[in-house]
Amino acid sequence: MKFDPNSAATDGSNIFGLPFKEEEAVVVYLPVPWEATTSYGAGTAAAPAAILEASRQVDLYDFDVLRPYEPGLFMRPEPKQVRDWNRRARAAAKKVIAAGGTGESKALQKSADAVNALSEKLNAWVYGETSALLDRGKIVGIVGGDHSTPYGAIRAAAESHPGLGLLHFDAHHDLREAYEGFTHSHASIFYNVLKDTPEVGRLVQVGVRDFCEDERSFCASQGRRVSVFYDGDLARRRFSGEPWAEIAAEIVAQLPETVWVTVDIDGLDPRFCPNTGTPVPGGIDFRELNHVLGEVARSGRRIVGFDLVEVAPGKDAGQWDANVGARLLYKLSAWALASQGRVKLR
Repeated sequence: MKFDPNSAATDGSNIFGLPFKEEEAVVVYLPVPWEATTSYGAGTAAAPAAILEASRQVDLYDFDVLRPYEPGLFMRPEPKQVRDWNRRARAAAKKVIAAGGTGESKALQKSADAVNALSEKLNAWVYGETSALLDRGKIVGIVGGDHSTPYGAIRAAAESHPGLGLLHFDAHHDLREAYEGFTHSHASIFYNVLKDTPEVGRLVQVGVRDFCEDERSFCASQGRRVSVFYDGDLARRRFSGEPWAEIAAEIVAQLPETVWVTVDIDGLDPRFCPNTGTPVPGGIDFRELNHVLGEVARSGRRIVGFDLVEVAPGKDAGQWDANVGARLLYKLSAWALASQGRVKLR
């Protein structure tokens, strides 16, 4: 294949300006333009298309991993049926969200039921597509959409890799039960994963700083299955002079040998994601997140898949959010490939 990694992306090129077809690529990205239950700022359904466009401006030379593009990276076209499900679910969900839940209203409950039914369709579709890709030996990257989108993918990965660990970067626990009446709310994914997927051995959350008392109690009820590195605790440790390298090693030590990485962009400092739906002051730096991913790969653990969610391009902020999202997607891919020995570390 004639390809110059130093040249500009060409018309019709795929993700990151690469020429690969799906059958040639080791990493396959599944775009999921879904944000039915988003309860504050909207726009993340536009993220897959915006990240694809921004990715063509990302230089392929990587400071950490040697030529991570060579094994092949490919993004599928956005599925029209998911767009349709999202449109219908979003219309029904807006009434419920505006009311703060269903309450005693039969009409609102009917709307919530419609959203839940469409969410089940989405979950089954993501599960089926991910399972098929994993069976073909692909590394799967889910590009959301809100944080409910990777539920089916995580279930598929956990079934393929019993004992799977989840490395979760987020400002929120996402451990609410049926938030606002939506079983598969963006705020409920890890409650659902822990309840429905016994093959998940460990959930390690990093950067959490906005949560309710019930979520904290739920974490405590899970014992060693859930480990949380709260943003406030991380800040105090850094303020006391503790090196991030030591903190990162402690985070990674909580993980089993096989890992799925799930990144809600709002886990970062909001300067990296000003248009995300629920920004929260605080958070970690892009380079700190990247260092943790590198620690996973260098530790001998295997990243078998990942997701990037809650990127919202925004209407008036240029391409900053999508630009950050595209670069983070490239780093996730590079470290996943390196962790499997498919590319070399520099």
